[in-house]
Amino acid sequence: MSFQSIPTVDLNQYTQGSPAEKAAFVKSLGDSFSNIGFAIVDNHGVPQEVIDGAYAAFKAFFHLPDEIKAKYEIEGLAGQRGYTSKGKEHAKGRNVGDLKEFYHIGQIVQDGDPIKNEYPDNVFPDEVPEFGEYGVAIYQSLERSGMALLQAIAEYLELPVHYFDDKIHNGNSILRPIHYFPIENPDEVPDGAVRAAEHEDINLITLLIGASADGLEAQNTDGQWIPAKPLPHQIVINVGDMLQRHTNNRLKSTTHRVVNPPREKMSEPRFSVPFFLHPKSTMDLSVLDSCVDVTHPRAYDDITAGEYLEERLREIGLRK
Repeated sequence: MSFQSIPTVDLNQYTQGSPAEKAAFVKSLGDSFSNIGFAIVDNHGVPQEVIDGAYAAFKAFFHLPDEIKAKYEIEGLAGQRGYTSKGKEHAKGRNVGDLKEFYHIGQIVQDGDPIKNEYPDNVFPDEVPEFGEYGVAIYQSLERSGMALLQAIAEYLELPVHYFDDKIHNGNSILRPIHYFPIENPDEVPDGAVRAAEHEDINLITLLIGASADGLEAQNTDGQWIPAKPLPHQIVINVGDMLQRHTNNRLKSTTHRVVNPPREKMSEPRFSVPFFLHPKSTMDLSVLDSCVDVTHPRAYDDITAGEYLEERLREIGLRK
């Protein structure tokens, strides 16, 4: 089904609403994920002071000299924690690096779960002391919002409401502050290089908070690129490939990109903070039986989330 705009849903309807309002939210979100793969969320639950503090800290880090930022690019981690330098990542199927640099904050295990041994320690820059404080706060806030959204999706799929809870608790989720750095001379941009080339996300769902400029676009089935333009108090969410795979394409992982600004605005930076909500590596992504029928035969082989992640990290150049 083609689309010309991305619908807005209000998470308060689900978390605080009447049974009728909850049911309406479940249908709205589920239909949006089935037809478009994207939605815009009001009342997402992340406090504005946390968003403001995080953005200030992230911008302070990215404004540091490249040689200082490079101290936090950790060899051998495939970019799972710390800094990833300019142009290092590229979209699947492309060889030209994206015009961005970013930082990764991972799971903070606080309940003694032995899964902590699977995850590298987080790395926070000494030069920006508030980076870690606000990074952890926004990570945990988005994780709570993501769990509520997945509970609604479970209901839409007629699964138990808490179906995803234990799969994402202490999961391998990643917060990625991104700096699409300014280009002073557009003529020096490598051929075909863009801020983020067209791609689909790897994970279950992505929650994108507070992009500082336009540029995010989703592709409809007619091949048109539709702007995703939330208001400052809203977030954009989208389906990732893991959820598409698990639901046998019932929920759509839609191709999207971040386009370059007009030439006269290439010298202006863009910041955004996506939260890639991943399950534990042991989650079975095998197609749900309820999503298979005569019209929709099983489209994917069985695989775990960990196996699938490794495969995709190699495809985008972060894992050698």
